[in-house]
Amino acid sequence: MPADRLSMRKTREILRLRWDLGLSLRKTAMSCGVGYTTVHDVLARAKEAGLSWPLPEDLDDSGLETRLYPSAKRRHRQAQPDFAAIYRALKQRGVTLELLWQEYRQADRESGYGYSRFCDLYRQWRGQLDLVMRQEHRAGEKLFVDYAGVGIKIVDPTTGLVAEAPVFVATLGASNFTYAEACEGQDSQSWIQAHIHTYEYYRRRKRCHGPR
Repeated sequence: MPADRLSMRKTREILRLRWDLGLSLRKTAMSCGVGYTTVHDVLARAKEAGLSWPLPEDLDDSGLETRLYPSAKRRHRQAQPDFAAIYRALKQRGVTLELLWQEYRQADRESGYGYSRFCDLYRQWRGQLDLVMRQEHRAGEKLFVDYAGVGIKIVDPTTGLVAEAPVFVATLGASNFTYAEACEGQDSQSWIQAHIHTYEYYRRRKRCHGPR
């Protein structure tokens, strides 16, 4: 077990066995059920923090942890994202979780979470919010369709002109299986054509991955 994850109760016991009873490092490790290197690390941190036995009576577990692991405590405080602000920002057009993570890491390059951990923590936080309405869908019952808020830029290979094409998106309610297509416009013909392509796509997928 890494030293920085030890409970303060076990940390105190290591210090007591080594400094008060004079046990060797190996006997202290065996008695506490930890590794030799863990005992060595705890003692080194305690000496660096200027501690000795007996520990000060007014030094509680929180204070002891701060004395032994000051940098870890500081990193932990700095690395916590503001998930409420992130939740509000995601409602804005063009804002993605990856963009918000990049801003977060720029503010805390040394101790900030990686992208995958950042996303996991946000999903955990998001799951704790009270939901206004919960919908349950049976497989294949509903298909949700709309144009995305942001289109995709297409470059004409001949002229080099750049145009923005609207993106049609269809998602099955039960599985969240999604189809997306760049369209020429948002007129009725493009709308109908995108639906036809969607149904053709799902039908091909069913043939390829359906039960055999």
